[in-house]
Amino acid sequence: MSVRVFAPAKINLTLEVGRPRADGYHPLQSAVVFASEGDWIEAQAADALTLAITGPFAAGLQADENNLVLRAARLLDPMRGAALKLEKNLPIASGIGGGSSDAAATLLALNELWAIGLPLEDLSRLAAKLGADVPVCLHKRSAWMSGAGETVARMRAPALRARARRRSATAMLQSIPAFPRYCH
Repeated sequence: MSVRVFAPAKINLTLEVGRPRADGYHPLQSAVVFASEGDWIEAQAADALTLAITGPFAAGLQADENNLVLRAARLLDPMRGAALKLEKNLPIASGIGGGSSDAAATLLALNELWAIGLPLEDLSRLAAKLGADVPVCLHKRSAWMSGAGETVARMRAPALRARARRRSATAMLQSIPAFPRYCH
């Protein structure tokens, strides 16, 4: 059995970050939308946990213990194995939530592959341990996020159609609002 999950680019339309709270986390408020361009996570049953990285932006990533895809898999179940494949179509460290979206897609894929059946609320609590953007990326829809990223409220916003283009070594993500269609 194989499970394939889309990990869309996340666009912060607004972002306000406050001073660190007593727990060390920064409070934030952000209006978030998702583009039609993104990465893909594929998970297949296997004895050991492995990660293969392909795609135009694969060269900048390592399949080591710091990789958010592997961290998400171990967080969901540290004892299970899976052959994971990340098709990296989004530029690395570009501010469009590629790693966070990849981690969220991994949680969704393995929740299905391993037949764990956790509801989205439980997956969101786990996702918050991986990063502030990961919970909102589980939803893959326009949202208002606050707190340290753990509070996600649905909102209506125009859908974004996007194209990833490579110009020499530089990648650009072009987002074009599609009116009057709305994300749900």
